[in-house]
Amino acid sequence: MFGSEADPETKAGIEDVDLSGRTALVTGSTSGLGREAALSLGRLGADIVVHGRDRDAGQRVVDDLEAVGADARFVAADFERPEEVSALAETVREEVGELAVLCNNAGGLFQDNSETDLGVERTFHINHLSPYQLTAELLPALSPGARVITTASVGHRIATLNLDRLAALTGLSPWAAYCRSKLANILFANELARRLVAAGRNVTSNSLHPGIVPGSEFSRALPAPAPQIGELVGEFPTTDSVEDGAATIVYLAASEAVEGVTGKYFARCRERRPAPDAVDAEAQRKLWTRSAELLGIEEPLADAVEG
Repeated sequence: MFGSEADPETKAGIEDVDLSGRTALVTGSTSGLGREAALSLGRLGADIVVHGRDRDAGQRVVDDLEAVGADARFVAADFERPEEVSALAETVREEVGELAVLCNNAGGLFQDNSETDLGVERTFHINHLSPYQLTAELLPALSPGARVITTASVGHRIATLNLDRLAALTGLSPWAAYCRSKLANILFANELARRLVAAGRNVTSNSLHPGIVPGSEFSRALPAPAPQIGELVGEFPTTDSVEDGAATIVYLAASEAVEGVTGKYFARCRERRPAPDAVDAEAQRKLWTRSAELLGIEEPLADAVEG
């Protein structure tokens, strides 16, 4: 089904799933993968919280969702600004209540190695720290059986992550910064899964590689040997479409086949084995703690793993 012209839910084999009465927040859903995932979940009956920075683009997605019968709203937030991430979480808690699906999809490959107001490299902040912060602040809103899905990348396989220098800018190309943020995404998703289990929460956390969409900034930035690595592990060729990439997101959000599955990494709707660095339990714990320190927030789910 991948490579064919079909909606993401059809590619994922979940077109008959009914998500009526459930709410999904899809970050970065004003365009690209996020937009397709939001529309797909809306067609399955879910209420959708659309997120992005561009209000006009957000309203267009809301209009498209309402056209397929979904209830939708747009909430703006700039992921470079922790106060706006907090405002997004507060809006969801107060206006939505329970959240059944949280898709941590927002992010990108940025060409400038600038730092944010926290003194953290921009790509790492937007791609990792902001979804970490948003998830932490939405933990009380996640309903029993909720699913947290984090968009990572095959680029994590060629990344390194110095846990003692997470805020450093020196020596990082845009590609290297992107890849280390995607490794952080998988470490985060796995540690979140472990802590949710330890806390007795019936909430799952998984990550995914969505594919390499032709013409995207990411595909144009791919250096050798990344395509060859991806082909060896079966995670792409570069013929994936936006619908193909969104299919794995909605598969993890709605498929009965992954109910209760947590702490795993997927590509093309199949579980894959991530790089060894991504399943390093000590690195997961250290990244979790260090991320809270960088954000200046209390460590999420700390009580669950004390001792």
